[in-house]
Amino acid sequence: MQIWEAALLGLIQGLTEFLPVSSSGHLVLFQELLGLKEPGVTLEVILHFGTLLSVFWVFRHDFLNLLKFRQDKSQAKLMLLLIIGIIPTGLIGLIINRYTDILFQSILLVGIMLIVTGIILKILTFLPAGRNSVKGMQFKDALWIGIFQGFAVIPGISRSGSTIMAAIWRGLDRDTAVRYSFMLAAPAILGATLLEMRELLVTGIESVQILHYSIGGLISFLSGVAAIKIFINLLARHKFQYFAYYCWIIGLIVITVAMFGRN
Repeated sequence: MQIWEAALLGLIQGLTEFLPVSSSGHLVLFQELLGLKEPGVTLEVILHFGTLLSVFWVFRHDFLNLLKFRQDKSQAKLMLLLIIGIIPTGLIGLIINRYTDILFQSILLVGIMLIVTGIILKILTFLPAGRNSVKGMQFKDALWIGIFQGFAVIPGISRSGSTIMAAIWRGLDRDTAVRYSFMLAAPAILGATLLEMRELLVTGIESVQILHYSIGGLISFLSGVAAIKIFINLLARHKFQYFAYYCWIIGLIVITVAMFGRN
């Protein structure tokens, strides 16, 4: 793998992991349409670790506050809500993971799911933000958000867009919806990283191209931080319709290419 490919994959992973356009969907498209090489297991682990660090960095104060759960009831509740939210995500992810070979080889599916993501984002622009903070959040709210995050394993479905929509739909205020959504992403990304590491232990660590992988990981971290901040800014300014239009346009192009543009 060339250094530019590792850097480009890091940029794609970091930006699309947190912007509401589906990272897995874009990786499938770049690999299929541009002939970009599929990242090896080592690089996949490093790219996911880079985006995991970006979540921890942006929300470092929130994660540090969780350590006070024994003294602070609100932090104890938030921790429990995160645990409850990750359960349906994990169960759905394990089920869908059996079909990843099929899901990640169909650009037609990616195109259709991008259309669905566009609809989700457009709905989000019409949903009024609720008033509930973590204090008013119920366990069933966490379950619903976790379910939406679980189905975002399907390439083309945006994790951040789906979970934010589910959170606001359940009556959370925007700040709580964003914080909970991204904090819930951390164990999901960690789980994906650990699964890849398990495979890495079986296949062995690739000793070559360490510089390439390090650059890819660094770019995924930096672009992930930028993407989270852009996401929060645009959500506050009610500008998500632009992402909806983007997903619809790309989705229609991909569907057209998949159905009529290939021999």
